[in-house]
Amino acid sequence: MAEEKAKSIELATLGGGCFWCTEAIFQRVNGVLSVMSGYAGGVMKNPSYEDVSSGTTGHAEAIQIEFDPSLVSYEKLLEIFWDTHDPTTPDRQGADVGTQYRSVIFTHSPEQEKTAESMKERLETSGKFPDPIVTEIVPFGSFYKAEDDHQNYYNENQQAGYCQIVITPKLRKFIKEHAKDTKPDSAS
Repeated sequence: MAEEKAKSIELATLGGGCFWCTEAIFQRVNGVLSVMSGYAGGVMKNPSYEDVSSGTTGHAEAIQIEFDPSLVSYEKLLEIFWDTHDPTTPDRQGADVGTQYRSVIFTHSPEQEKTAESMKERLETSGKFPDPIVTEIVPFGSFYKAEDDHQNYYNENQQAGYCQIVITPKLRKFIKEHAKDTKPDSAS
């Protein structure tokens, strides 16, 4: 029985700017079992936050999501991903600037790649975004867990200025626009 449960869990790895923001959003998605903040897409092994912040490692701040596809589809996760950050700004999300804040989807399978490419193409032709989508779609390589003080950041630091000014408004927008996709106890 435990083996069947393990088979039903899938991974998604996404970079949509500051991992504190993306982690807080995806922790509230129904069907998401866990979210870990970390670094992906670069060349340095086991980078630190300071290393990644230097912009020289090639890594993006990213989150790795464990999800139950019987409760939330990969496509729904990508819909939320595109709805909760600006995929048209290269190497930037708001005031956070640098390659570590780029919009990127790290695919774990050919099916994930096909889904991501198809959704990106539909979004580009829909006119939803006035500027071209710059989100990278690349095969997953390695993921390095960020330091403990970056895990569960928003939930443990809601009164911090960055949380109040940047993350709380994003969460409110997410909960309003995706109410049916949020966990029952979700609140900003």
